Amino acid sequence: MDDKIQQFRYGLKDGVPIGLGYLAVSFTFGIMAKKAGISTLAAVVMSLTNLTSAGQFAALGVIQSGAPFVEMAAVQFIINLRYCLMSCSLSQKLDRAMPFFHRFLISYGVTDEVFGVSACREGVLSPFYAYGLICVAVPGWTLGTLLGAVSGDLLPARLLSALGVALYGMFLAIVIPPARGSRILAGVVAVSMAASFLFSIAPVLSGISSGFKVILLTVLIAGAAAFFFPVGEEQKGGKG
Repeated sequence: MDDKIQQFRYGLKDGVPIGLGYLAVSFTFGIMAKKAGISTLAAVVMSLTNLTSAGQFAALGVIQSGAPFVEMAAVQFIINLRYCLMSCSLSQKLDRAMPFFHRFLISYGVTDEVFGVSACREGVLSPFYAYGLICVAVPGWTLGTLLGAVSGDLLPARLLSALGVALYGMFLAIVIPPARGSRILAGVVAVSMAASFLFSIAPVLSGISSGFKVILLTVLIAGAAAFFFPVGEEQKGGKG
């Protein structure tokens, strides 16, 4: 029991930076959700049950466009497919005798940041360490959404517009560092930007809904990059 408590505390400690980062990003999501006409309660429930920044931000565009549920499901499947790969990787760090309910609960909190911290944890991954991470990350993401949604009704329009730019700053912070170290990744980013711009101005392509634009661009560009520039085992560095 003492070891379980200690592992949980380690998880809480390592999860603090994640929770604080989520608080800032989800604050922007809450603001944008209110702008999209989503109630505060619905925005909070969305964050509590999804825990996916890219998926939730993409969902706002799909909701605003009035797209059918099938399109929403397809968009979320494509964007969040990476979590299946992350879960498969983390499963290799779990004790083979670990009960299913532990695996089920851990899978709920698998995000990019939680996966990164868990994958770097030496030795067998304790479920209680994962619970510690989740117990900080989930409240940070959910509370940030609540604060952002409430602030959407209180803050001046100019300030809300300025805070909305934080989302793009977050994406830049995610993309630029790895792109600077890889010409291939930088090229993929440039092609993605050009293709997205083309889809917004071309007569036929501009008529495609935002949800299917995300699907097409993700599948075509990511698929082409994986085909022409496959990552060899020696480049992966044996992580995970």
